[in-house]
Amino acid sequence: METLDYQAGDEAGIKSVTLLIKGHNAYGYFKAEKGVHRLVRISPFDSSGRRHTSFVSIDVMPEMDNDIEIDVRLEDLKIDTYRATGAGGQHINTTDSAVRMTHIPTGIVVTCQSERSQLKNREQAMKMLKAKLYQKEQEEKEAELAEIRGEQKEIGWGSQIRSYVFHPYSMVKDHRTNVETGNIQAVMDGDLDEFINAYLRSRIN
Repeated sequence: METLDYQAGDEAGIKSVTLLIKGHNAYGYFKAEKGVHRLVRISPFDSSGRRHTSFVSIDVMPEMDNDIEIDVRLEDLKIDTYRATGAGGQHINTTDSAVRMTHIPTGIVVTCQSERSQLKNREQAMKMLKAKLYQKEQEEKEAELAEIRGEQKEIGWGSQIRSYVFHPYSMVKDHRTNVETGNIQAVMDGDLDEFINAYLRSRIN
């Protein structure tokens, strides 16, 4: 796993983070995590010890294969450079090496600050942009097919896929498959196999 971009929260935690995960069938497994995740807990930042609900949106994209051509015109891009900051970059320096790339027609924004070189960050940002554009194209085709078939199929970030409840009881529940467990700490430590396998099996049926 490599951190490509990291933006700290305004007060605490993480505002956004982009990770590159490599491994056998990495995208095939991690696409099960795409969606909105809901966390219910006693907030460590609340002096009154009240229960808080937080949400995070997770997007999962495959790394683009060079065989797949996505046409990105330079006139459709707005490219900004800035100084790399935050805990995410192990190569933080004093130059404006970080890159933010905006695709004007779609409004898609990608950022990369993992490399010392602005050129390498631009190359990585372009890969990420092409992957997002490819994904958008595939989702639009899926939505079109679903409309033709008359399916009520929601595409995107419409609703939460999983809840992580620390209080008043301990439970993780996947709302797509109804798989649940009381061992919430194991899940938070990365034990996702049961949830991922159940989701992938549900897609086959």
